[in-house]
Amino acid sequence: MKTIQWFPGHMTKAMRMMEENLRLVDCAALVLDARAAFACVNPSLGKMLAAKPAVYVLNKCDLVERADADRLVSRFAAEGKTAVAVNAFDKRSVARLKEKIFAALSEKMERYRAKGMQKSARVMVAGIPNTGKSTLINALAGEKKAVTGDKAGVTRGKQWIKLGDMELLDTPGTMPPSFENQTYAKHLAYLGSVNDDILDFEELAMEFLAELAQSKPAVLTEKYGIEDVSAEPLALFNAVCRRRGFLLRGGEYDYERCAKAVMDDFRKGRLGRIALE
Repeated sequence: MKTIQWFPGHMTKAMRMMEENLRLVDCAALVLDARAAFACVNPSLGKMLAAKPAVYVLNKCDLVERADADRLVSRFAAEGKTAVAVNAFDKRSVARLKEKIFAALSEKMERYRAKGMQKSARVMVAGIPNTGKSTLINALAGEKKAVTGDKAGVTRGKQWIKLGDMELLDTPGTMPPSFENQTYAKHLAYLGSVNDDILDFEELAMEFLAELAQSKPAVLTEKYGIEDVSAEPLALFNAVCRRRGFLLRGGEYDYERCAKAVMDDFRKGRLGRIALE
């Protein structure tokens, strides 16, 4: 598969805007997709926000096994990072996130109170595109405040959202300027964090099926009826085409439709709970 790189011009502007607003925020909530949490860690953001308390939000934790979510939280903790597994559609989960944010800010908020200052906690919400930042903000707000969408790069400008005891700065999704780890790049492409228009979708779907054959072979059997999970990626792809009836006139396989269906199945959680890392 060809090398994946995606850093459009608007991301340079977004990074500059975030840097300019750093002095206004007390802490950062770095939103990751729990299915590929390490791929979602943007080193550029990490460097920029190094001086601020940060909470790593393992969003979409309902799409991975509980044991995988717990393991990820432990891995981040072992690196000295505060992490919390969150499902934006579960109120208790969102309440835990608020607790973690205020715990990370406890010293700073205490200093404000000691000076007689009544301030809301100001939190920059940042991360890779399509990790659910805006959905999470809406969950924290209890209503729709931020624009959401399935396509990478929906949020283009900054947006302050006031919640009473907290103010959130919604920021555009940003990628690292380059991907040294192409496995991580592929995982982000599977998630829909990379613009689909720049990808060879058929090749991507084959890579995904090959990866599943190694890590979750039972999924291929249960969801697509594939018995021989040791087959070559093209053979796996052909089997899915046959199973789903993606055929063109003359009996040729409709690879384009099949590729879109396979990736859509994963992105929407129809293949079950899958942690890629």
